[in-house]
Amino acid sequence: MPTRALRSRSLKRIGTRLQTDWQIYALLLPALAFFFVFNYKPLYGIQIAFRNYKAAFKITGSEWVGLKNFRDFFSSYYAPRLFANTFILNLYGLLWGFPLPIIMAILLNQFQHERFKSFTQTAIYVPHFISTVVMAGILYLFLSPTNGIINHLLGKSIYFMIEPRWFRSLFIMSDLWQHAGWNTILYLATLSSINPEIYEAATIDGATRMSKILHVDIPHLLPICTMMLILNAGSLMGSNTDKALLMSTPGNTPVSDIIGVYVYRMGMERAQYSYTSAIGLCVNLINFVMIMSVNWLSRRVGETSLF
Repeated sequence: MPTRALRSRSLKRIGTRLQTDWQIYALLLPALAFFFVFNYKPLYGIQIAFRNYKAAFKITGSEWVGLKNFRDFFSSYYAPRLFANTFILNLYGLLWGFPLPIIMAILLNQFQHERFKSFTQTAIYVPHFISTVVMAGILYLFLSPTNGIINHLLGKSIYFMIEPRWFRSLFIMSDLWQHAGWNTILYLATLSSINPEIYEAATIDGATRMSKILHVDIPHLLPICTMMLILNAGSLMGSNTDKALLMSTPGNTPVSDIIGVYVYRMGMERAQYSYTSAIGLCVNLINFVMIMSVNWLSRRVGETSLF
């Protein structure tokens, strides 16, 4: 009886909130519909990873094979190389790509001339809007061994896009040039929200510009930096498949063959949907474990976490 009364009061409270704040919930409906249609409804298809999917029999009519697809992948010759290439590429990208936007945001925040600051921000934001296909085309043109401007300046012919040792460096450097400036937006917004009185007090106390960066800017940036690091840790086994696929050549396959490229080739070219679904599910589970682990570690060490 008490449980029924408590449930009744809860329902009445919900009904009252819906009546008083219906405009807010109405605005929330499109976002809820989006996440339901594109994020939750497709979860029904996860079972493809546990079946021998045949389009003619649809999902439920296909044969249930359990963990066979997972065993086939982990016992394959390519699995160790795929995991190693994907992890190393993303780890290097995180080591170089995570601190660079923070440093750039701190430097931009020090500019006193507003017009020069605006021009600089625009200049570093523009590459973000270049499509992946165009970016890959630029790399092929600039690094061409016959008429590329880079080889022309070096005075010799280096096959950058074919030699495996250049793939990761080119992938990461082009990513930094394209996205580092755009990623400064969040950090610049954090710095702009700092109370100017703090800087004034630091100036009165005789603090230098470097001291303000160390004792004012960085402490204010730490919480948002921690949250971004947690989110980035959850994509260490993910990859920019489009770019890796476009930059992939027969010569650099030993290092460019990452999980995303392998899934594309096996799924789209060979129609092994169940097999590639199992690989994708494994990657997502690994990323989930990593983001939960880093979040737990961050909460224990620095008392800052996403949840």
